[in-house]
Amino acid sequence: MSAITGLFHFNKNLVRIEQIYSLMKTFEKFPADDIQTWQKQHIFLGCHAQWITPESIGEQLPYYDYERQLAITADVIIDNRKELFEMLQVDKHQRKTIPDSQLIILAYQKWGEEVPKFLIGDFAFMIWDERKRKLFGARDFSGARTLYYYNDRSQFAFSTTVEPLFTIPHVKKKLNEGWLAEYLAIPNMVEAVDMTTTAYKAISQVPPSHSITVSDGRVTISRYSRIEVKKTLRLKSNEEYEEAFQEVFQRAVTDRLRTQGGVGSHLSGGLDSGSVVSFAGHELKKSNKQLHTFSYIPERGFEDWTHKSLLADERPYIQSTVKHVGNIKDHYLDFDGISPLSEVDDWLEIMEMPYKFFENSFWLKGIYENANQEGINILLNGARGNWSISWGSAMSYYSKLLKRFRLVQLNKELTYYTKNLRLGKTDVLPTVRDYSFPFLNQLLHKNDSYQVPSLINPTFAKQTGVFSKLKEHGLSLTGDLLKSDNAIRKRHFQQLYRWNKSGVLGTKLSLRYSLWERDPTNDIRVIRFCLSVPDSQYVQNGFDRSLIRRATKTYLPDKVRLNQQIRGIQGADVVHRMSASWNDFIEEVKDICNQQETADFLNIKAIKEAIDNLGNQPRPEYLLDPHFRILTRALIVHRFLKRNLA
Repeated sequence: MSAITGLFHFNKNLVRIEQIYSLMKTFEKFPADDIQTWQKQHIFLGCHAQWITPESIGEQLPYYDYERQLAITADVIIDNRKELFEMLQVDKHQRKTIPDSQLIILAYQKWGEEVPKFLIGDFAFMIWDERKRKLFGARDFSGARTLYYYNDRSQFAFSTTVEPLFTIPHVKKKLNEGWLAEYLAIPNMVEAVDMTTTAYKAISQVPPSHSITVSDGRVTISRYSRIEVKKTLRLKSNEEYEEAFQEVFQRAVTDRLRTQGGVGSHLSGGLDSGSVVSFAGHELKKSNKQLHTFSYIPERGFEDWTHKSLLADERPYIQSTVKHVGNIKDHYLDFDGISPLSEVDDWLEIMEMPYKFFENSFWLKGIYENANQEGINILLNGARGNWSISWGSAMSYYSKLLKRFRLVQLNKELTYYTKNLRLGKTDVLPTVRDYSFPFLNQLLHKNDSYQVPSLINPTFAKQTGVFSKLKEHGLSLTGDLLKSDNAIRKRHFQQLYRWNKSGVLGTKLSLRYSLWERDPTNDIRVIRFCLSVPDSQYVQNGFDRSLIRRATKTYLPDKVRLNQQIRGIQGADVVHRMSASWNDFIEEVKDICNQQETADFLNIKAIKEAIDNLGNQPRPEYLLDPHFRILTRALIVHRFLKRNLA
């Protein structure tokens, strides 16, 4: 909703006008409904505001409460306003108009530094407590909004984006080699495991689920939230679980529809975004407001090369959802002529760091652009759904039954499962065995697979000790072979580095396009509910993800709701889009091998091997080839270093 910044001089020197101007000027590239600043001697707060909610229109931000002697600047949408009104005894006449920032002030007055524990929503804020002469702030539990900072012996500065902090004298763009080592060593979508660091040596960040206190020249970072559910929810019937789910999920969706502008949503052919759209569409109909959906489809001329179980063009399933739900204006976007290769430099400017979502980059940004043109202020998604609302791996559950010798129930489930998927039990039993005894499968096939080399230069890895650090943070590079799916799921909600990327991406795109992306499947109330549900609710009668399938019986068409055979694959046309510039792509990564400043960090041997494996002729299936990933990430890192740290 806003880009915020601020500066606190420990030595009590006045904050100069030129310092304020420099910090705020960097936000000028973003659209704004209002720009305000607040200063008192050695403390300054600023806000580049975008009005998303009705209460934010005309909001004074930064806001100074003279009675409480508290000042706040905030990038925030609070979802549990009703509960906070009651707990804080807010006058009923104020409840319709009080902005979220002032609600946080009241909450801070009551609970002090415990305040983030009581807030549900997406937020990053900083409060100047004049009486205690300290700054206090926090970032929401999943890091949906960013909060960077710089501090030295004389001052502390913070900002929603990194760029303003480089306007401070003597703060230089020096590479954080530890961060880069993590980025290069981690093969999956996680960028780094240390959530206090950034790509720049001088700049730190407040991690998700953490608060920050600045007092007497000291900066303290504290974790205020952990998602731990120790008690299993016990209800009497399937119907009661379904109703309980509908109640908590509808609340999460409804709370995220609060805006003075249009509402949109990502929509694929699957359960997660489909569930979000169906609950949102019905709710918006009550206020005669139409839901816009945005769906990425392949470029014209693309020939689907994927397996019959995969679907590059999900329109048949998307249109089925649109027709069933109603009250939807659907948009199908093919981004004709746009390639992820042509978007790299723009994404580096947006993210202020290297990124790993090359294959999806062009359509992610494209949907924001189109949503902005349609007047959308809230853009829903179901990104966390796989870990919350649509949890339930059939193979994992069946392996659990096998290990507990519940063979009668296992046989019954397999009968349903194989019937649904039109398979024989002999097709499924080896997979159940592998899930049940992964160590045995590893021993039997340890020499059967080829492992793609790491992108990090081995010497650089040794110098930084990166692999030991990843292990200390619980990130396995060889897979979780001895872990159950439930254990992996619980750990997912504890490891903050799994969360950070989506917050950085969402915050920075929202500033550029003046809209806020919101995920009901990531609502902490929904997550806690889903973690409390027993395993038996998630796999039933041969259906994985059973709870969400049953709970959306009237919300989604059976074609989508009961589909277990076809899965959408996004970005299947990436190499097709790059075909015209494929030779330029290969030549650029070849040139990287001759750049000594890059070679110090990258595994040149792995890059050369990847080039040899892919060759000079683009093939669409390269999308799934790890060598393609090595080359695209090498290119992104090379351009980042050249662009920012030359």
